[in-house]
Amino acid sequence: MDMKERRDKQLAYVCNESVLKEMENCRKILQRLNFADRSDSETIAAIVKDLLGKSEGAIINPPFFCDYGSHIEAGKNLFVNYNCTIIDVAKVTIGDNCLLAPNVAIYTAGHPIFPDTRNTGLEYGKEVTIGDNVWLGGNVVVCPGVHIGSNVVIGAGSVVTKDIPDWSLAAGNPCRVIRPITEDDRRKLFHEEMIDDEAWEMMADKSDSQGTGNET
Repeated sequence: MDMKERRDKQLAYVCNESVLKEMENCRKILQRLNFADRSDSETIAAIVKDLLGKSEGAIINPPFFCDYGSHIEAGKNLFVNYNCTIIDVAKVTIGDNCLLAPNVAIYTAGHPIFPDTRNTGLEYGKEVTIGDNVWLGGNVVVCPGVHIGSNVVIGAGSVVTKDIPDWSLAAGNPCRVIRPITEDDRRKLFHEEMIDDEAWEMMADKSDSQGTGNET
């Protein structure tokens, strides 16, 4: 196998010239994205489509950083806030209606622990999967090989080293499930503060016209 094949099979590989060429193509797109007129939303949307390929309605607030872009598979309505990084050596799959707060980092890349082995240049990538309706708070780090379920909230500053199940509120370093998300949370806004009646009616009208997205 060549190095790109080894990389894509999540085996140990070396970042050789052919791998670097793919990364260079991504960097050209990122150059356009990160230096585009921030008020030109149409141009930014077109560049994001070029970067991610398979996506629908994805919004990225520059600056944004990744290795390939083509290894990121995003569902509908992805929102990525400022200064996020996705090291997509392996595939990163993100479901529908996901929010990435500022400074979120998703890492698939890793290196051997033993120094002599690491110094040979060997590295690897392990896939990361994120379900539907997931909100990653500011400065969250997702480590290689992690799977995050659907309808999950990860608190700001968390380091996610292990899988998180569906319908969970999780936080911490290392990140742990704090409690399940239940029907009692439906109208909560901030801690125990509830959504006011006017906003609740607006939300209900929007849900009626577009669907609630709570089927998953």
